[in-house]
Amino acid sequence: MSVSCIIPAYNEAARIAAVLEQVRAHPLIDEVIVVDDGSSDGTSAVVARVAGVRLISLSQNVGKTAALAQGIAQAMGSFLLLVDADLIGLSAADLTALITPVVQGKADLSISLRRNAPLLWRLIGLDYISGERVMAKTLIAPQLAALTSLPKFGFEVFLNRLSIAAGQRIAVVAWPKVISPMKSAKYGAWAGLRGDIGMIRDMMRAVPPLALLAQILAMRRLRVVA
Repeated sequence: MSVSCIIPAYNEAARIAAVLEQVRAHPLIDEVIVVDDGSSDGTSAVVARVAGVRLISLSQNVGKTAALAQGIAQAMGSFLLLVDADLIGLSAADLTALITPVVQGKADLSISLRRNAPLLWRLIGLDYISGERVMAKTLIAPQLAALTSLPKFGFEVFLNRLSIAAGQRIAVVAWPKVISPMKSAKYGAWAGLRGDIGMIRDMMRAVPPLALLAQILAMRRLRVVA
């Protein structure tokens, strides 16, 4: 069994090095792939300086879903670890906690619950659109063609649908020291608001609103302690 870590990145030159520091030397991770989604801020240059990391540079911004599809297509591992490029406070212990339930067979899918996840998600104990997940590659690899028709931010809810349909056991792993910066902090108030609205719109294009609620309920039923 081997684990491929895939990190989609768009204009994350200021943050991605700290994430790579944790993943590239982790004993449970066999391969690290960064997909630079047409960044204009030197993200590729930062990644290229890190030994042991495979870089896929896209010529234009195609969105998170398409970037992930590129990484998944080239991943060699039997398990996939998906990690966002902008995380702050990530540690090797956090990665171990996320990977272990799946590779040990105690869960089929693991999902992080970060410190600054929306309050409602923390109250219900599930961030159903978290970007940090571990799964068998066989769950998503047959769906690469389908990913090409999804909107830019439709990946997580599409993956939820696959996992629920398969009746997968889901482990929610608390990351109490990890945060993901708000879009407003990275891009400014208005640009951040437009980004959040665009993300929500993409999710609803991929899965209708009532189906999103059904996903949350189903995933809570499928949670296991691992």
